[in-house]
Amino acid sequence: MLLGNFLIGMREGLEAALVVSILIAYLVKTGNRRALVPVWTGIAIAVALAVGFGVALTAASSEMQFKTQELFGGVLSIVAVGLVTWMVFWMRKTARFIKSELEGRLEGALNVGPLALAAVALLSVGREGIETVLFLWTNIQSSSGGSTQPIIGAALGLVVAIVLGYLLYRGGLKINLGRFFTWTGGALIVVAAGVFGYGFHDLQEADVLPGLNAVAIEPHLFFDKLGTPGDWLQTVLQGVLNVTPQITWLQLIMWAVYLVPVMALFLRKTGPSRPAPAAKKTVEPAPSS
Repeated sequence: MLLGNFLIGMREGLEAALVVSILIAYLVKTGNRRALVPVWTGIAIAVALAVGFGVALTAASSEMQFKTQELFGGVLSIVAVGLVTWMVFWMRKTARFIKSELEGRLEGALNVGPLALAAVALLSVGREGIETVLFLWTNIQSSSGGSTQPIIGAALGLVVAIVLGYLLYRGGLKINLGRFFTWTGGALIVVAAGVFGYGFHDLQEADVLPGLNAVAIEPHLFFDKLGTPGDWLQTVLQGVLNVTPQITWLQLIMWAVYLVPVMALFLRKTGPSRPAPAAKKTVEPAPSS
C-alpha cells in the first residue's frame, strides 16, 4: 500500500503544486505581489478543507457498524475512482493549456478584487485536494488494519510533489509534463482498477450485492508456498494493485470491466485532426476570340 499511495500522492500532489506555481509565478511576473496574500489565503483554506474532509470521513466511518461502514467505503471507493479517472483524462487533454487557462482566470480576478483572487486559488487547489484525499482515504481503508505504510506512502508522495513543484517554479527542473502525466496516468488507472474492484467487494460484505462466497482466485494459497518472500510479494501486490488474499468473481469481473476499456481509451492516440482537403480549383475556359 505504501507504493500505491506514494504514486497517488505524487501524481495528484504535483497537479496541485503546478497550479500553485503557475498562480504565484504569474503574479510575480506581472508585478502584482500584493495579490499574493489573498492567493495564499485561498490556498491555505483549500488545504484546510481537504484535511478537514479526510478527518470528517474517518470520524464518520468510525461511528458506523460493520456493514454500514463497508457500504460507506464501497460507495466512496467507486465515486473516488470516477473522479480520479475524470481527472486523469482531463489532465492528459489540457496539460498543455492549463497555464494559459489559469492565467486568464487570474487576470480577470485581479480586476475584481482580493476575494475573487482568493476564490480562484481556493477552487483551483481545493478540487485537487478533495479528490486526492478521497482517493487516498478509500485506498487506506482497504489496507490491513493498524498499518501506517499507506499514510507514510501518501506523505512521501506529497513531499516529492511539493519539491518537484518548487523546482519547476524556480526553473531548476525541466521535465516533459505531457509524458509525465501520460505514464503516471496509466499507472494510476491500474491502481484505480484495484480500488474499483475492492469497492464492489465492500458492497458484498455489506450484503448489498451477492456473491461474497463465490471466490474466483485465492492468491494467498500461492504466496503461502513461497514463505517469507511470498508474504512480502503479497503485501506489495495488495498495496499497489489491491490483490486481496481472496478475490470474488464480482470483484474480478468489475476490475476487468474498468481496466480494459479505460486503459484502451487512455492509450488511444489523440493526434491532431487532419487538415481539411484543399478545394479543387476550377479552370475556366479561355474566352473564344
